Amino acid sequence: MTQHPGTAADDFIPLLDDDHGGHRSGIDSWRILVVDDDNEVHAATEFALHAVRILGRPLMLRHAHSAAEARELLAGDRSIAVVLLDVVMETEDAGLSMVGHIRDTLQMKECRIILRTGQPGYAPELSVFNEYDINDYRTKAELTRTRLITAITSALRSFEQIRTIAENRRGLEMIVHASADLMETRAITALAEGVLTQLAAILKLPLDGIVCAQRGSPCASDPDGLYIVGATGRLAGHVAEPLHAIPDLAIVRAIETCIAEGRHIFGDDHTVIHLRSGHQEAAVYLNTQAPVPTSDRQLIEVFAANMSASFGNVRLVEQLHHTAYHDGLTALPNRTRFILDLDEFAARGSPDGVVALLDLQHFADLNDGLGHDAGNALLVSVAKRLQAHMAGTGRIARVGADVFGLIGPETRVNPEALFDAFMPPCEAGEHQLPVAITIGFCRPLENDRTGISLLKRANIALNRAKRSLHSSHEYFIPEMEDNTRWRLDIIRRLREDFHHGKLAVWYQPQVSLASGRVVGIEALVRWPGDDGFVQPPGVFIPLAEYSGLIVEIGDWVLDAACAAFREIRGLADAPAYVAVNVSMPQVRRRGFAQRVEAALAANDLPPYAIELEITESLAMEEPKAVVHSLQALKAIGLRIAIDDFGTGYSSLAHLREMPIDCLKIDRTFISEIADGQGGMFAETIIALGQKLGVGIVAEGVETPEQAGFLRGLGCPVAQGYLYAKPMPLGELMGWLQARAASPAN
Repeated sequence: MTQHPGTAADDFIPLLDDDHGGHRSGIDSWRILVVDDDNEVHAATEFALHAVRILGRPLMLRHAHSAAEARELLAGDRSIAVVLLDVVMETEDAGLSMVGHIRDTLQMKECRIILRTGQPGYAPELSVFNEYDINDYRTKAELTRTRLITAITSALRSFEQIRTIAENRRGLEMIVHASADLMETRAITALAEGVLTQLAAILKLPLDGIVCAQRGSPCASDPDGLYIVGATGRLAGHVAEPLHAIPDLAIVRAIETCIAEGRHIFGDDHTVIHLRSGHQEAAVYLNTQAPVPTSDRQLIEVFAANMSASFGNVRLVEQLHHTAYHDGLTALPNRTRFILDLDEFAARGSPDGVVALLDLQHFADLNDGLGHDAGNALLVSVAKRLQAHMAGTGRIARVGADVFGLIGPETRVNPEALFDAFMPPCEAGEHQLPVAITIGFCRPLENDRTGISLLKRANIALNRAKRSLHSSHEYFIPEMEDNTRWRLDIIRRLREDFHHGKLAVWYQPQVSLASGRVVGIEALVRWPGDDGFVQPPGVFIPLAEYSGLIVEIGDWVLDAACAAFREIRGLADAPAYVAVNVSMPQVRRRGFAQRVEAALAANDLPPYAIELEITESLAMEEPKAVVHSLQALKAIGLRIAIDDFGTGYSSLAHLREMPIDCLKIDRTFISEIADGQGGMFAETIIALGQKLGVGIVAEGVETPEQAGFLRGLGCPVAQGYLYAKPMPLGELMGWLQARAASPAN
């Protein structure tokens, strides 16, 4: 083989027959890919680059003998720094097609490409160099060992600069995105990762063994502890953990020293950068493996000064974010965060997961009896009890005043496990308090795609459990939701019809069993429709109470009853009073007595013209509040009656304290009277009324036998279909006039 003109013999790269090379390996090696269809070129390249170190690092050569082989190799290895590429291989343009594949298909923009050819006539056009970012082009004959090493050195310098710029850009993008997404949960972590990436790029460090720790965390109860907010490589799994979770004690001590002394630390094999903004502090540990040059120290100090301001801003927003998504008392996630967790749970579609809402029974009584401090202490204690029970296997939140939400596996979120967890009393300050809980459960269904739907269904189950007399927990089933939709539809239609004046007040007479004279009338609200009644009172009145509409309806009924009685009282043998049912929300409302007085005054009626009826079950629900309200009404001069008596759970002591004028025997006890039997409960109530010195009205009297039985027991007044059904005001006035004109009366 002849020597190429203008080159020294010792610089010429011989094409060897034997393979004297071999791959060099190591994490710090420059990876060079040789692509050529000539085996001698591969051998010569190995020989020329044997034991060569460029920019302080060895070379590791990889070989491909065709463009197809190179494509397969690059598909699994994107870390190639330089490609030595033959222009002509399988085809005349195989090399140039390979360049297009590297740049366009593989998107390897940082990799440097040196074209080599043994046929100078196949040199690519200048436009190809510009389009595909080719570093160099040489004929194989002119590429001496020195020139080869020089070309590779130039390419590696270019590769390192481009990669540094890319890493810098990536770090900047992380910081920009962190600033743009400050309301995301991981804003501080994203910023920390961006800072670490940029520092590694600036100092040309590998992304491993870098840690960012801050003092305090809004997610932890220790404001002075050090917590990891960013870490790379082998330490990345410790993000959000306390600093001492890092197994490398040298890193822990270096960060602690930096924070304690409030300054940068430049060690022999590490650097710790101190960040401060107001009262916020953080430190970034860098495994430099060697002392940082003075020029780089100045760069680090400038960088740290700029990043301190960003760190302070992000910490502030992180604290605001934590406040927005966490309960201030228990530090648990709040309802907003719980819904986001439910969204994630629904999207994941966990078949073995369960959602639960847990309500503390009688919590309001505890607050009233022991004070809010004890109540707050109990809530904190319950939160800790739930955290201990879940043991990190799910999510816990405080979603209401005394309602907690759970998401977790059914092994933890089930009735037996939760009731067992609350068997021991909870500590609340100086008190050890037993805690009774009611729970609504919801397993995910196929159509549960949002957190709101899961929360709603768990709440439906919880409300069902709270209404149950036999169980303190319920699992949601679709029929519950169907029933809820029906109830909500009834409430909506009731509200619309009420505001459009479609409800009506009807009246039913109350008759003296001794004389047959009408002594009073009861005002009863009805919901007439085109085909009879839309819903019976037993359905829509409880729904009106549930929705809060009962207060408006109650006020309207009171006004209508007073206006009707004003018209009736002028008739011959007119009744002495009109009875009006009132609900607990009305009685509890401030100024209710004055509201009744206003209705009487507007119709020029005396107080005794109105008898207010309250059901026994409501009267016993809050006896002290009821007694106070009833006494205010009694002071005006109104009559007070207990409706549906015998169906509730009256305490004789409470009953004796109430300023009542009448007990109304529920119709269920009257219906038992047949063939002279079954009147035991009616007889007991009548005897009780006589002992208390109050009037008695028997409701639901439908047969002469029932009336005769009651008359024999000394019951003074009856009301029922035997005498008259409820009727509109016009019909009632006609009925009263006809009755007054009848010789039998």
